[in-house]
Amino acid sequence: MPLPYDLCARLQNAFRARHARISVPHTTQNLGILSILLRAGFLTNITRGTIDAPSPEKFVDAGEAQRRIWADLKYRNDRPLLESMHLVSKPSKRVFMDSSEIRRLCSGRSAKSVKPLGMSEIAVVRTKKKEYEWLEAREALQLHLDGEVICRAS
Repeated sequence: MPLPYDLCARLQNAFRARHARISVPHTTQNLGILSILLRAGFLTNITRGTIDAPSPEKFVDAGEAQRRIWADLKYRNDRPLLESMHLVSKPSKRVFMDSSEIRRLCSGRSAKSVKPLGMSEIAVVRTKKKEYEWLEAREALQLHLDGEVICRAS
């Protein structure tokens, strides 16, 4: 399973290079993080496909190594909407927060040496509940779920 820093680096590099679309390996982690970025407005579309092109029809027949998620990147006035995306929880230091600490993070106060979220900034939280495995921090707060803060994007 690829680590989340790979997705963060790929997205930042694609936005800086002004790409219109990017493909990443198809994993539940990548799909979860990209769907949060889509809901937050950093992406215009995500589609399943193969290495060659986004095509849901070919995705079904493709082997596991050939499957990709294609994300259409969003720009406004020729400037990328996603300016930075970096890890909060690293393999050497994982950051788990309960709902009260997530509340502090979302309300503009530091929690567990993590800087507070600013305007138009999101944090991705991985919870232990299967039906809500990948959530944005504010969604996790509404559902009163705790979890690992994976990354933040602004």
